[in-house]
Amino acid sequence: MTWPTAIALETARFILEPLSPDHADELTTVLADESLYAFTGGEPPSVEELRVRCERQSVGYSPSGDAAWLNWIVRRKDSRDAVGYVQATMTVETDIRVASVAWLISPTEQGRRAATEAAISVLDWLASQQVRIVRAEIHPDHHASEAVARHLGLAATLTCIDGERVWLRELASES
Repeated sequence: MTWPTAIALETARFILEPLSPDHADELTTVLADESLYAFTGGEPPSVEELRVRCERQSVGYSPSGDAAWLNWIVRRKDSRDAVGYVQATMTVETDIRVASVAWLISPTEQGRRAATEAAISVLDWLASQQVRIVRAEIHPDHHASEAVARHLGLAATLTCIDGERVWLRELASES
């Protein structure tokens, strides 16, 4: 399977850069706030852990080749500071491209629609790559992420995976 490669995206306030190993140092700062792990568990990664993660994820696809790994660093246009990331894992299910999406924004930028603005850009790009279904798995107590999902047009389902509710949206096919 040949997968698309993440490209730079731009919104009114943000630049989304495809993830590279060079982002590890500044991501360590973005991911340092322990409140980010309230719903997902875990703790802030070290720069070494992030370097390994960035190396692995920036390849663009899973080791088996059955999924595309698309990751973007969200950077403010005005200051060029990294404020978070958006990621999409693209697979093919019964001949349909499906993307599981996630977003994380630094607490200093939360509440300003940064996640929504960045994720809309990614969803638009995914639609241009023939993705037809977008899904997100969100902890039922994570109301801020649920609000982002609603703004993206995703709807909560009754399905839960590992304690997280599955949200879905069907993207329009291009004529």
